[in-house]
Amino acid sequence: MGKLNLFAITLNNPQGVYYPGQFLEGHVTVDLKEGMKMRGIRLHFFGGATVKWSETYTVSGTTYTKIYSANETYFNHEVVLFGKASGQGGDNPTLSAGSYTYPFRYQLPKGLPSSFEGSVGRIRYWLNGTIDKPWKFDHTTKRAFTVVNLLDLNTEPGAKEGLQGANEKNLCCLCCKSGPISCKFEIDRRGYVPGESIPIKAEIINHSNRRMKRSYAELYMVVNYHATTKSITNNKKIGEISHGEILPGDSDTWNGDLLPIPPLPPSKLQGCRIIAMEYYVKLCVNPAGPAFQLEVPLRLIIGSIPLQSTLQQYGFAPPLQGPSQSQLYQGGAQASAPPGISMPPPSFSESAFGTVNIKDDDDTEHTKGDMNYAPMYAYYNWGQTAQPSDPPQ
Repeated sequence: MGKLNLFAITLNNPQGVYYPGQFLEGHVTVDLKEGMKMRGIRLHFFGGATVKWSETYTVSGTTYTKIYSANETYFNHEVVLFGKASGQGGDNPTLSAGSYTYPFRYQLPKGLPSSFEGSVGRIRYWLNGTIDKPWKFDHTTKRAFTVVNLLDLNTEPGAKEGLQGANEKNLCCLCCKSGPISCKFEIDRRGYVPGESIPIKAEIINHSNRRMKRSYAELYMVVNYHATTKSITNNKKIGEISHGEILPGDSDTWNGDLLPIPPLPPSKLQGCRIIAMEYYVKLCVNPAGPAFQLEVPLRLIIGSIPLQSTLQQYGFAPPLQGPSQSQLYQGGAQASAPPGISMPPPSFSESAFGTVNIKDDDDTEHTKGDMNYAPMYAYYNWGQTAQPSDPPQ
């Protein structure tokens, strides 16, 4: 790196998880082997959403590709750590050899949507440090961080209500003497937080003359991406559990089999207008041979603050009085449990979808920092620390 030994961004919160309205604090470290002439050292704070995909069309034998896109900017702020601001005239200063630490403190706007990395869209937050050198390439370093917009299940209509669904399907035409396959499917409530498991209850009856290869419960995400002139929908599987075959005339019962919920962003992505998200769990019956499977979907709400009734089932605390749980959680991304709540706080775990590369078109081969990033989401390790009891009567 020539004269530069080190150029790095350090956050005071090593997990890099923040709530909207919190202060982003840390420092930038610059270590020079020799003095360096520069316009200045600047730190750029950015948050925004991007949607972009392409589609290919053929018209009158000619094939062309059309790009669909949309963007939202939530904040775009720059501070000068040393020297001059962007575009400012005058002489260029020289920073002498040595090690320098520049602290920073920036308050995130309220109402930010949660971080999200999808197939054709994202909500991403980052800091970018630049050593702006005249007539030479700039030194840059980048650091992504996670914003979690808390979704309190206690404020979501229907989150406590149980859900039921049913469906049946005939595998043969009307001339065949074969009955339908039928399924009744239920879950105890609509609202869950990551770290919980969904107890699956179902009854499947095979009145057909064909074997069912298996039945399975699948948790999946439905994401709607809205470009300026078009929208698309993508489904992403998160996890599943399954049962074995069901012979003709037989039945199968699910008696509360547990489908775990890994670290995930909360439903809706509230605050974003170009990406929307919902979660579903569905019970599927897969016939042997050519036929479409039977499906019974139920829509979930994945939150970041659990239901008070769920806390009671786990033996933690009576219903909270006074301020809402979401207000009490705003003490920090590493906050302990709210006052009056004897429960373990959530940990923050990497997204179930893994890491992405955060290098953008504006980044160059000279951009340093960790380009592999995974959003962090609230996760409750209740399965290892407590077992639910029967709900209070």
